[in-house]
Amino acid sequence: MDESFALTLQIVITVLAGITAQVIAEFWKVPSIVFLLVFGIALGSDGLDILHPQSLGIGLEVLVALSVAIILFDGGLNLSGRELGRVSGSLRDLVTLGTSITLVGGGMAAHWLAEFPWPIAFLYASLVVVTGPTVVGPLLKQVSVDRRVATLLEGEGVLIDPVGAILAVVVLNTIVNRQASALEVVNGLFLRLGVGAAIGIAGGLFLSFFLKKADFISDELKNLVVLAGVWGLFGLSQFSRSESGLMAVVMAGIVLRAAALPDERLLRRFKGQLTTLCVSVLFILLAADLSIASVFALGWGSVLAVLVLMFVVRPLSIAICTLNSDLSWRHKLFIAWIAPRGIVSASVASLFAILLTREGINGGDSIKALVFLTIGMTVFLQGLTARPVAEILRITSSSATGAVIVGCSPLGRLLGRLFQEQGESVVLIDTDPIACQRAENDDLTVVQSSGLDPEVLQKAGIESIGTFMALTNNGEVNLVVARRAAEEFHPPRVLAVFSGASTPSPTKVNQAFGDRFQVKDWNRYIEDGQIKLGKTVFKSDELVEQQARLQTLIDREELLPLLLRRDNLLQVVTSSEEWRDGDELIYLLHDPRPQLLKRLSGGVFSPRLALEPLPEVEVAAGK
Repeated sequence: MDESFALTLQIVITVLAGITAQVIAEFWKVPSIVFLLVFGIALGSDGLDILHPQSLGIGLEVLVALSVAIILFDGGLNLSGRELGRVSGSLRDLVTLGTSITLVGGGMAAHWLAEFPWPIAFLYASLVVVTGPTVVGPLLKQVSVDRRVATLLEGEGVLIDPVGAILAVVVLNTIVNRQASALEVVNGLFLRLGVGAAIGIAGGLFLSFFLKKADFISDELKNLVVLAGVWGLFGLSQFSRSESGLMAVVMAGIVLRAAALPDERLLRRFKGQLTTLCVSVLFILLAADLSIASVFALGWGSVLAVLVLMFVVRPLSIAICTLNSDLSWRHKLFIAWIAPRGIVSASVASLFAILLTREGINGGDSIKALVFLTIGMTVFLQGLTARPVAEILRITSSSATGAVIVGCSPLGRLLGRLFQEQGESVVLIDTDPIACQRAENDDLTVVQSSGLDPEVLQKAGIESIGTFMALTNNGEVNLVVARRAAEEFHPPRVLAVFSGASTPSPTKVNQAFGDRFQVKDWNRYIEDGQIKLGKTVFKSDELVEQQARLQTLIDREELLPLLLRRDNLLQVVTSSEEWRDGDELIYLLHDPRPQLLKRLSGGVFSPRLALEPLPEVEVAAGK
């Protein structure tokens, strides 16, 4: 077989296997690295013997370097400065103090349990101080935890990768050049970090300035300009100081995110697709090059070393680094549980194995095997259990509170006051200045702009709220706004008011209130003062009767279920709602016949008094 065709076939098979693994992982809702590792090993020399990464020669090192640069740039581009500010103290400690704790603790575990010599033990520890953003990011999209927790884990994964990679290079240089003093080692670390940060910040500022001024360039070409710029900054930084390039691309990504580029959403999507491709290819190739025999040769001591790293060193690091934070013990426990290693550990370990062999130093294959064992154990034990652990600890974003409501109509303002009354934050968005002014008069937070603008939604805090609702008078606009919000930001609960003629996928947008609900009618009732606000609690022994009476009034369009408190979580009522024992329902009641309101047992009150406690009201069926 022709050599060029053989190499082409290797790359084609790698891409096919990587994307197939991503599709399967997406279907089963598990971290993609699980199937990437399995497919890579299965196609490698210890499996079907189809892939031979060694045939790429020096090209494998080049591919790894450029791909990791894209991955870390994408990680920096996804970091929000505003959200990082909320966890800045803990994040700083994790990247600095946490790195030191993991280096020392991991080195001791590898020496005493895995029986590695001290230099090789600390080289292993330097490789596993990082947590992989390529694993953490997809994992958090599937688990959807509290936003502060997600921000801390994402920030740690992105920022600690260049620090860990540079630290590993410094440790390796110390092993190779045993004449180096402690001062030279420290200087080497900080010099690489400083050079990379300086080049990355300067390059990011130049790129952002150019992209804002270059109106003649199409969006597609702008994306490629950024790609070329990232690789250019990586190469310049590597040329200036070896192994400083990773810090340069991370800082460039952070600067571009902070610059608020006009087409940032398209850029992030493009880079996200490139990252998925790079991760897929790298993991397949690196796993295919792994010798299973070398992993088994490590023995049980190495397994114990990894378990100590996971269940002793990591919790100790989190406990110390978050000591002064306002995170709850549940948040801290989840953060301590989630520390999967990813592509940076795998790629640097693979390169180090080659370099150590070239220098005639034993231990390269053992380090690579132990790193991959760490990746496998952390991904399988922590990644696959992340969702049930988050649910047990009750920190999933499905329990997030607060709301962003698009539409400052009378009903939108009433819902906003009710959310505030229940102790939850709310932000309203509308383009109508008069409606916005009325909302401000009701002491509501308002953003006067379009709900289709992602930057406006970010400003409104959509990334940290529990409910997003589109409540304008136009059902088609509501659907477009809600779908955009669901695709871009993935809020836990996305609702829209629309007719049943164009029902969207129920997993993305839920229909608020019901098919027969007319927002214009209820807005008029509220403006004319023809409504009363009440509350009822469903009881198990009266549930069927209560449901029947409630449905009677809903069918006659005399009652509108608004909000439901279930399991201490406030949510907007959907068209497919099923009432349960203990549900607390807040509703609007309308009927021009005054005798209907008189038949209500208990008090009712005007929505203008919504800041007062809601009285208990039994729903009575009108005749």
